[in-house]
Amino acid sequence: MTITKQENGSELTIKLEGRLDTVTAPQLEEELKNSLDGVSELAFDLSSLDYISSAGLRVLLSAQKTMNKQGSMVVRGANDDLMEIFDVTGFVDILNIES
Repeated sequence: MTITKQENGSELTIKLEGRLDTVTAPQLEEELKNSLDGVSELAFDLSSLDYISSAGLRVLLSAQKTMNKQGSMVVRGANDDLMEIFDVTGFVDILNIES
């Protein structure tokens, strides 16, 4: 998985490419732990993400909980397969997902 960060003041966009799964979720978790101080708007660009596992969902949920305390988070660009996973798991009700 490739993680690309784009910062603009207190806004942070994280673009994910590849697979967010048990192997790569810790990498994203570590990246977030070191990146969210002072961030009030967090956006995930999933337009190049092929797959997300329960481990990946857990990292997104953790990021959402952090951002609930300090600002807002949005998920963008999820393909139909990812949207189905978000729908089946109930994450459509937890995350702010823009198509």
